[in-house]
Amino acid sequence: MSRTRSVAGSGQGIHRRSVLAATGAVALSAGVGYALRPSDSQAATVKETTEAVAASSRRAPAAPLAPYTKGTTVASVATPRGSGYRRLGDGPGWRRVVRSDLAAPKSGRAGRRTALAAFVQLTDLHIIDAQHPLRLEYLRSADVHAWRPHEALTVQGAIALVERINALRGAPVTGTPLHFAMTTGDNTDNNAKSELEWFLKVMSGGRITPNTGDPRRYEGVQNSGLKQYWQPDAAVRDTDKQVGFPHLDGFLKAAIREVRSPGLNLPWYSTVGNHDSMPMGCYASHGDSYLTELAVGGKKLMNVSAAEAQRLQTLIKKARDPEGVRYHDFLKTHARATRSVTPDESRAPFTPTEYIQAHLDPAYRGIGPAGHGYSSANLDTGTQYYAFRISDDVIGVSLDTTDAGGHYEGSLGTAQLKWLERTLRENKDSYAVIFSHHTSKTMTNTRIDPARPHERRHNGQEVLALLGGHRNVLAWVNGHIHKNVITPHSMSGGGSFWEISTASHVDYPQLARIIELTDNKDGTVSLFTTLVESSAPHRTDFSDLSQTGLAALYRELSLNAPGASTTLGGDPEDRNTELVLRKG
Repeated sequence: MSRTRSVAGSGQGIHRRSVLAATGAVALSAGVGYALRPSDSQAATVKETTEAVAASSRRAPAAPLAPYTKGTTVASVATPRGSGYRRLGDGPGWRRVVRSDLAAPKSGRAGRRTALAAFVQLTDLHIIDAQHPLRLEYLRSADVHAWRPHEALTVQGAIALVERINALRGAPVTGTPLHFAMTTGDNTDNNAKSELEWFLKVMSGGRITPNTGDPRRYEGVQNSGLKQYWQPDAAVRDTDKQVGFPHLDGFLKAAIREVRSPGLNLPWYSTVGNHDSMPMGCYASHGDSYLTELAVGGKKLMNVSAAEAQRLQTLIKKARDPEGVRYHDFLKTHARATRSVTPDESRAPFTPTEYIQAHLDPAYRGIGPAGHGYSSANLDTGTQYYAFRISDDVIGVSLDTTDAGGHYEGSLGTAQLKWLERTLRENKDSYAVIFSHHTSKTMTNTRIDPARPHERRHNGQEVLALLGGHRNVLAWVNGHIHKNVITPHSMSGGGSFWEISTASHVDYPQLARIIELTDNKDGTVSLFTTLVESSAPHRTDFSDLSQTGLAALYRELSLNAPGASTTLGGDPEDRNTELVLRKG
């Protein structure tokens, strides 16, 4: 790939060396990037702009670091012990698997390869306001995993993941400094402003009080006395204690206590997910004033019958109520069964515009870049997708795969699909990494976007076909399914690439992924994927309710959550890998 082609196309590019000079950086490893046509779409109403990113990553160490394994799952992985309620301890690491599905690895490549880029993917953090009045905890009457005992600790768990990333010495295979981190959506859980504020502080640094409503005490299902939920502070013999969950006096007080995040010490970018776009991650209900009033109000439904829970869950799973009309009626029907809680305006849902505005707020800039990928052009055009330069030879493209028509699966509108095609074509001399929330298989929801009623929606197969027509595409990195899955794609258009889906940080095993791109100098490229856990210790201490102790409990409670899947870690070939690919 050419190292001289302007990434933004003729006439609009910012020469990378000019940016390096302006920021005082001296090498690629400084991690300087810049936005690349963040709003190039048919919906654009203003002249497209290209904005420089005034942020650099942490300074590169003086000596080479590769290879290393400490702090990664190559060295050690949390491993369950015993039966019943299982404790965690240190276990052996996961070996690296070489995958030759798309190209045969050639001997001697380790001595020839050069690093192109390295970054960290975080996905599905699901920062949860566990006391929010519109949570669907009561679905646990029909589905035991619809509410999970660790949901009050998402902030503490996410901070521990940030601490782990900050402690990484660099990319574990090549030793190159990490260029940036990317979140691939579902950064929040319930489309609540409280959750969005906490997420941004987790990522950029600051003090967080993960509590809404009464500032002095928790008000929610975990001190409700209802036996279908784990009551950690109470002596009541709830269903979770019956399977071994502990009695932890002081747990809820500790869970809502102020914590501090150091923020990431490298630039981070953001991609939107369905839980960031819609209440409950599935309802196109921003225009429903009744639901908004309930979100910020003083009433919370905590319990319904199993039959009623099953009916509501079926409506959601079958996409029979995408606008939340029947959910609205359901809550009205059960109004007299609600319990009183303290109202809080911070629980209001946020719109896509407010989501971008929050990212652009200087208070959440952290180490940068300003907007974390988003720009004022996104506000002007009503879009949530953009492209940016990762290194001399690599661009990144962040897509918005959410469907504003409702439901939790995704798709792309025609304007965005054309923008993607144009962006890849105009940057054909650079490798490309695509980021999105949804996977190719979960882009099956082609409901019309109410804001663009005449625009067609496109499914995952159409996106695969488009990407397959561009030989510069190396990878499509995503989340949504909460599971490690790596899929090879060899397309009829001649292109081939890897789809890398990564486990969430809310369901066990709670992981993030380092991805390294290397040129093997033999006609092939290798992508190295290495999973990391949070910095929380594997072993828990039930008497330790500190910020670190709660982060460790977050992992162990998620392991033991009744009904939890045991396959989300994926197979060995989906974890720590070398993915070989022919150069385009």
